[in-house]
Amino acid sequence: MTQEPIFEESSGNVFADLGLSDASELFMRGKIGIQVLRLLSQRNLKQREISELLGIPQPEVSHLMKGEFQRFSEGKLLIFLKRLDTEITLYVRPRHAPDQSAETVISL
Repeated sequence: MTQEPIFEESSGNVFADLGLSDASELFMRGKIGIQVLRLLSQRNLKQREISELLGIPQPEVSHLMKGEFQRFSEGKLLIFLKRLDTEITLYVRPRHAPDQSAETVISL
């Protein structure tokens, strides 16, 4: 007798699905970190060159390249994007007031 596999639909945030208390922060770091990795892979740089470009020691580059984004704050990852010549725009608005037009746009 074989047992049918049980599937559960994801919320879209694997960290929330795992019940982690800081799921939103981990998800955000992951999304930003993946973008950093994409940009770095397009440049085909050596770790020493990445270290100089991002202004971090080579061991931290190694952690970044392994996807260990929890080692970096969201702010630090955004700085990496800026150093990779990326335009960043943040939209700040109330979460639970979709009809409210008050919105702040911040370009970094």
